Amino acid sequence: MPVYLRPRMATRLFPRWGILVIDLVLCLVSLATAYLLRFNFNVPRVEVDLLLPVLPLFLLVRAATFLWAGIPRIMVRHTGTDDARRLFLTVLAGTALFGVISVVRYLFFDGFYFVPRAVIIIDFMATAMLVISARIVFKLLHLRSRGAGKQRVRVIIHGAGEAGLITKRTLEREGSAKYEVAAFIDDDVRKAGKRLEGVLIHDSSKLPELLAANDIDELIIAIGKPDPEHRRRVVDACIAAKVRVLTIPPVSDWINGQLSAGQIQQVRIEDLLGRAVINLDQESVRALIAGKRVLVTGAAGSIGSELVRQLSAMEAGMITLVDIAESGLYDVQMELIGMGRGERLQVLVADVRDADRMEAVFARAKPQVVFHAAAYKHVPLMEAQPDEAIRTNVGGTRILARLAAAHGAERFVLISTDKAVNPTSVMGASKRVAEMVVGGIAQGCSTVFITTRFGNVLGSSGSVIPLFRRQIETGGPVTVTHPEVTRFFMTIPEACRLVLEAAAMGQGGEIFVFDMGEPVRIVDLADKMIRLSGKEPGGDIEIVYTGLRPGEKLYEELLASSEHTLPTHHPRILIGQVAPVNADDVERCTDQLLLLKDAAAVEALQAMVPEYARTKADAHGVTSPTHSRA
Repeated sequence: MPVYLRPRMATRLFPRWGILVIDLVLCLVSLATAYLLRFNFNVPRVEVDLLLPVLPLFLLVRAATFLWAGIPRIMVRHTGTDDARRLFLTVLAGTALFGVISVVRYLFFDGFYFVPRAVIIIDFMATAMLVISARIVFKLLHLRSRGAGKQRVRVIIHGAGEAGLITKRTLEREGSAKYEVAAFIDDDVRKAGKRLEGVLIHDSSKLPELLAANDIDELIIAIGKPDPEHRRRVVDACIAAKVRVLTIPPVSDWINGQLSAGQIQQVRIEDLLGRAVINLDQESVRALIAGKRVLVTGAAGSIGSELVRQLSAMEAGMITLVDIAESGLYDVQMELIGMGRGERLQVLVADVRDADRMEAVFARAKPQVVFHAAAYKHVPLMEAQPDEAIRTNVGGTRILARLAAAHGAERFVLISTDKAVNPTSVMGASKRVAEMVVGGIAQGCSTVFITTRFGNVLGSSGSVIPLFRRQIETGGPVTVTHPEVTRFFMTIPEACRLVLEAAAMGQGGEIFVFDMGEPVRIVDLADKMIRLSGKEPGGDIEIVYTGLRPGEKLYEELLASSEHTLPTHHPRILIGQVAPVNADDVERCTDQLLLLKDAAAVEALQAMVPEYARTKADAHGVTSPTHSRA
């Protein structure tokens, strides 16, 4: 038979009754002080004789109000503003009760006051000051004792608002180190020169000077939604000064609404590469999605799962999630059920390459809008297995596009990639053929076919940032393929918002190209990630160049040289003008392509995509094209 033990209670530093006794002693001191001040330090004997009989009642009233307000239960070492307010109101309530007792005694008993009116007023002020001050003194002594013998950490907090103040108080409670907030900085110049709990606030433009003049160990970004440009400048200044940069999580992620020191974490490189939030035409997107039946393939992937999240927030009628990875599908399903959005989900494990299975999916889901995100995307893996890339990226896309047209879907959106432009890999070439297949099927069809093309997304599975993060955690080295390799980057939510916007504005047949901003040198990315971790590149962690892998480019492109762009109403979305395809030729060539294997399949890809310049690695890992671009 199991024996249940009562959990051991945490040992209190001081018993509650002891706190009540100390408070009552402080009340007596305040009362004595009030009498001395009222009578100029010469209290008449008659006043003493009148006080002594009512002194027990005085203490009883104070004790009763303290107990009623729960004052002894307040943790003295963690006294805060709310606790001080409660103490003040409790003392005020007791003083008001004394006034009532005095009036009752004077009018209905012996004509004497409980205590003189002036004494009551002075006693109120003295008691409030003493009980609050005593707790503040104890808290300061406690904090000093906790910091004794511990490592001192000097901190600057970026953000002089409520989150910054909470961060300061959280650090003061932390016991693993002695934190000292040296300054606040804030982007709001109107706060500069003011003080927050005794700490001076500086304009954020003064940060380099503060870092140079003070021995700062850490900077903590404590702003809910910091401006990306300001955040980058702050982080760059800290990296130059070799100061560690941390950030607090969003308020929604705080444990039980409370920030703990353990939740303060290193700033993510994704936050530094992201740009200002994109403003969408929400009405047009919602008009496209609200109440509609939507099918998302690749729904367990980085892009597909985020599309599902955003679609569910726009009140789609029914969202059908399709993927061959059942674990990822389950995770997305559980996440949305936890958010209260599980009723309008249909989760199906299915392979987009299986025509019969996908026919059954379309017959069951009857989608009005299709987002096709299922694809193989890893360049080196697909270079070694071209058949798989062709079967999925080309064959799967053709099956989906045909079914969308046959079942009368209103819109079909293909998620493509910048690697389809002047491709040097099987993966890129297969995605370009997928674009051509969609363009061919779109001709003479009532379904609106749209293609969206963008670069790398931050934090997606298999991307370079998670790889660098794992390498840094294990002590390095960090592997970079080439010192000059660059890539475009975009956050996953940002990419999906642009996909939805493009889907809403498309008229049919367009290839929408997203403004990815400036390309990023991968070696600079690796350098910054190492420095953000508090380590020194080349000293603590080495950066090793491994050579471009087969199929990889030095530079990614969003448009081929023969393509042009047209603007749209959204400044971040352009329409790429591509050469029209011959639907019959594409259909015939695709039929042949899907029958071929290995080298023959690659040669057929090159025939369909003349600009495809396949690369191969030499003995030193450096890649070169196998033929010139057409």
